[in-house]
Amino acid sequence: MDRTALADFLRRRRGELQPSDVGLSAGARRRAPGLRREEAAALTGMSVDYYTRLEQGRGPQPSEQMLAALARALRLSDDERDYLFRVAGHAAPDRSGGLPHVAPALLRVLDRLSDTPAMVLSNLGETLVANPLAVALFGDVSGRTGWARSDVWRWFTEPGARELYPEGDRERQSRALVANLRAAYGVDGPQSRAGELARALSTESPEFASLWERHEVARRFEDHKVLVHPELGPIELDCQVLFTEDQSQALLVLTAPPRTEAAEKIALLGVVGTQSFAPGR
Repeated sequence: MDRTALADFLRRRRGELQPSDVGLSAGARRRAPGLRREEAAALTGMSVDYYTRLEQGRGPQPSEQMLAALARALRLSDDERDYLFRVAGHAAPDRSGGLPHVAPALLRVLDRLSDTPAMVLSNLGETLVANPLAVALFGDVSGRTGWARSDVWRWFTEPGARELYPEGDRERQSRALVANLRAAYGVDGPQSRAGELARALSTESPEFASLWERHEVARRFEDHKVLVHPELGPIELDCQVLFTEDQSQALLVLTAPPRTEAAEKIALLGVVGTQSFAPGR
């Protein structure tokens, strides 16, 4: 671990970011450009003391999970993320395996969406990052590990995952999830994570196996959907999707027309947050 290089790199990247770059208000007048240490620490989910020690070159070796959080908080590119891992004494993550690094371009858009649910998904339906309204609507899956991070896996293996959709929409959602996975499989091949997920689900779920054999292929997100919240009931929402150039990640944004019942329910989500909502999506 090169503590000096790590400290210099963190200070430099923090100094290059403005609060607006990460969805924060500039607030009172700042004595120095860039994010404050406490802001960078909060975005990463670590204590200010721990982050400060890293920037001063006297901290312990960060874990791979902590480095991934730092890369996301500091809006690093793939190459910068790999460099961060190496100077911290870890091998650079395999870009073809494991949870992907969130595309900085999608993060910049997500940072500006504070009044409507939005999240970044991998091509396997894994929630990579979500804003507070999306967490309040879909539940918090940040603590999930392995395939349980994937919408597709939970949909076909956990009965409770379907409660978010009206019963009449569930068959369509099943086909859409399988078609999305088939599209990822076509791009990445049978030995990819998409292939591993498809094989695992074919063993776990006869329903999935039957749908998989249809060979339906599509990057399919419904333009309009109804989601059933456990506290607020049905919410009619419009769905917009922004893909990265290689379509490996998607920013999903859910909106409601102004002055509608659905808009009122989304505003209410922002007030009550996730206090009484069940986890899981």
